[in-house]
Amino acid sequence: MKKLKIKLHGKKYFVNIGYKIINDANIISYLKLFKDVVLITNSTLHKIYKKNIIDNFMKLKVINNKIILNDGEIYKNFNSIKIIIDKLVKFNCGRKVLLIAFGGGVIGDITGFAASIYKRGVKYINIPTTLLSQVDASIGGKTGINSILSKNIIGTFYHPECVIIDLIFLKTLRKQDFISGLSEIIKYAILFDKKFFYWIKNNFKKIFLLDKKTLLYCIMKSCKFKIKIIVKDEREKDCRMFLNLGHTFGHAIESFTKYTWLHGEAVSAGIVMSSYYSKFLGKISHKEIDEIVNLFSIIGLPINGPKNMKFQDYLKYMVRDKKNVSNKKIRLIIPEKIGKCILIKNAKIDVLRQTINKNLKN
Repeated sequence: MKKLKIKLHGKKYFVNIGYKIINDANIISYLKLFKDVVLITNSTLHKIYKKNIIDNFMKLKVINNKIILNDGEIYKNFNSIKIIIDKLVKFNCGRKVLLIAFGGGVIGDITGFAASIYKRGVKYINIPTTLLSQVDASIGGKTGINSILSKNIIGTFYHPECVIIDLIFLKTLRKQDFISGLSEIIKYAILFDKKFFYWIKNNFKKIFLLDKKTLLYCIMKSCKFKIKIIVKDEREKDCRMFLNLGHTFGHAIESFTKYTWLHGEAVSAGIVMSSYYSKFLGKISHKEIDEIVNLFSIIGLPINGPKNMKFQDYLKYMVRDKKNVSNKKIRLIIPEKIGKCILIKNAKIDVLRQTINKNLKN
């Protein structure tokens, strides 16, 4: 088991990473320190892991109760929060209750948000089961739900007590979801590390085969990138906003398609669009864009947004994006080259139009 420490002002916790660590004696002993524990998961994961994980936790008295939500981004809403809060009250859970988020980014976000508001704040732990949540969503304390009009617009900064990343869960992940998670890993490479970008290009077949050593390196590397940024800028006032590369376009795609696109798929198309925005500003070379587009393509991620999504559709959602300081200014993160990105505080509408029209023609 590998451990990464996150040390913030007034908060310290560990990210535990390994293979088959979920039933590790140290993990079980740690969880048993909490007397009142409620596991929150979705219906899909409950079917898969009921016998060998969830029931085992119940027998070992690691958890007292469980809450099973519907599976999918469309359920990341107030109704799911109401279900959790009502169940916690029904279970007579006090302020010392521990919530365990057992699932992907949706479960992690919902559980974290519920933990932050139940009785003005209770403890929770993240056990991410998807590649995307293991390298991104489970770390950093962002919690939240979607509104009908915008993604992640309602939420809090509220950190878990720890994160437990077990590679074993990736074995039951759908191929489409696994590929979706790779977009966030490529994002880190485009943001911070050109060598890592080409490492991904040279090793993605081993990643697909779930080679333990390759996967562990890839996940550890990605987590280290995110932790370094979070420690510098916990509340996204400065450098943390760079982690939103591709997300302004991507969140617009998710909202427009009513979340029929996976998050990683939308981010992939969003990063390509951000790259073309950079090209139209004269910031990035055509060669570098080709490298970015080629990597997303060979991995099987989309490089274009929905064909029926026009410029005004993007604009409607982009002006509501939670990263914007003013509703009249759209913030964008764009790559200058692989390994270096910059912030555009006020995106030019004509260049956005040019970018989206280019995307529609491809």
